[in-house]
Amino acid sequence: MTRRLSPVGLEFIESAALRLVFAREMSAPPEAVYRALADDVMGWPTWFAAVTRCRPTDGGKGREVLLKGGTRFRETILAADEPARYAYRVDETNAPGPRALVEEWRLSPAGTGTRVRWTFAAEGALAFRLSMRIGRAGLGRAFRDAVTTLDRRLTDTRA
Repeated sequence: MTRRLSPVGLEFIESAALRLVFAREMSAPPEAVYRALADDVMGWPTWFAAVTRCRPTDGGKGREVLLKGGTRFRETILAADEPARYAYRVDETNAPGPRALVEEWRLSPAGTGTRVRWTFAAEGALAFRLSMRIGRAGLGRAFRDAVTTLDRRLTDTRA
C-alpha cells in the first residue's frame, strides 16, 4: 500500500522531530561526489548496498527508489546545489510509520577530498521514531559503507 507523506520543504531538515546526522571524509573531490549523487541517479545501487534500483522521474525533478526488502520511495528533489548540496523529500512510500521525510547530502572540501554529511530528517508515529532511533547504528553503518564504496569507485575512475 502506498502512502502519501507531508509535502515539507528544506526547513524541515532543521525542525524535524527526528534528525539523524552522519559524516565521513572521502578522498574524491566534491564535484565528483556531487555528480555521483545527483547526476548518476541510476548508479546508486553500485555503491549504496541498501538500494536495489534508483531512477530519475519527472525529467530529473524526482526519483523512484527501491530498497532491499521491498521498501519503495517516490521522491521530489528539493535542492541540487552543485557541488555542495543534494536534498530530496519522500512523497510516497510503502513503509509504515513516517509522515514526513527529507534527506540531505552536504558536501564540503576537506583538503583535496570531501567531507560528506548526510542528514535523515523525519516525523512519524512514536513506533516509527523509536525504531529509527534504535536503528541509528545500522543507518550509520550503511552510510559509512556506502561512502567508502563510492569513494573507492570514484578514486578508481580517476586513476
